[in-house]
Order: sequence, then C-alpha cells, then structure tokens
Amino acid sequence: MRLTRAALAVAAGALAPALLLSTPSFAASAATSPATAAAAQDDGSPYDSMSEEELRIAVLKILADPDIGRGVYREAQKALDGTVDDLRNFLKTGLRLAQAEDDRVAVSRILADPKTGKGVHREAQKALDGTPEDLRYFLETGLRLAQAEDDRVAVSRILADPNISDALRAAAQNVVDGTPEELRHFIEVGQYEVDGRTPPTSG
Repeated sequence: MRLTRAALAVAAGALAPALLLSTPSFAASAATSPATAAAAQDDGSPYDSMSEEELRIAVLKILADPDIGRGVYREAQKALDGTVDDLRNFLKTGLRLAQAEDDRVAVSRILADPKTGKGVHREAQKALDGTPEDLRYFLETGLRLAQAEDDRVAVSRILADPNISDALRAAAQNVVDGTPEELRHFIEVGQYEVDGRTPPTSG
C-alpha cells in the first residue's frame, strides 16, 4: 500500500541512519546542494536498492529544503507524481541536471549585476561555459574567492588614494591581506564606519 505524502513526511524522521546518510539533502552541507552529493553517489548508487517509500522520502527531503530552486522543485514534483523508475532516475541523474539549471540561472544573474567585479565576472563566465559541477563549485567556493580578489583590488585602490584619512588607511592596511570575509565586510561596512560615513544603500 502506497503511503501518502503526509505519512511519508512523518516517516522521514523515523528512518534508519543509513537511509538518511544516503539521501542527497542530508549528505549535503549548508553550502552544498543535494545535487553535489547525488553526483558523487551516482556510481554504485544506493538508490538502486531503495524501496519506493524510501525513494519518495528522499525526494520529499529535497522538496523540504528552503533553498530549493525552481528547476529542482519542478523535477522533484514530477518524480513524486511518477513511477518508481521516475523517482530513482530523478535522484540518480535528474537532480544533477535540474540543479545545474538553477545554478545556471544564479550565475547568469551574477553576470548581469552591474556591480560584479572583474574577478567574479571572469570566474562566473568560466563556470557558465563549464559542466554542472563547475557551476556548483563556483557558487559554493569560486564566487567567494573571486569576490575576495575583487575586494582586495578595491582595498588597494583605497590605499592608493592620497586623500584618505589616517584612520581609513590604517584600517585598509590591516585588512588588505585578510580573509575573504574580512575584505567583504570592510568594503561593505568597515570603510564607512572608520570615518563615520553611511554605507550606500543597495538596489
């Protein structure tokens, strides 16, 4: 007897750890999408041995992700309304392709942003011309590093300005070799706090 979606959602919390660890959304970290784990597990996939109810629960867990994209949501719903083979194919291959669709949209939006720096633009374009894994890597890791490159250039330009205050110069020198997060904070907030200025509004 097939479980209803509501019953499956309840059952998801009671599954054995082995099943939970094998589902993409559980295996993915906060920065990693379900598709990343699914692609890594495609060879010798655990989905081949799952029951229909287990497969449905795995798809429901993906649908429950608040950060799910439109492409993944659409294909997951199709799989949930389909056959056992549809569920299994989605988890093994369809999820990766749907995630790539969502990632491509996200990267295109970054490229369309007039505030995007040269480093981010360069790496985003490379990702857009690459594989689904290239897109995912850029969004998870490459974007952060490319943004740090652009931020470091921006800090260097501030230091090159002979008219800045001593306090701003000291703050910029302190952060120019810092972490990506420190650089981003300085560009967005820190440089304005030093001189008591108001950061520009976004939009």
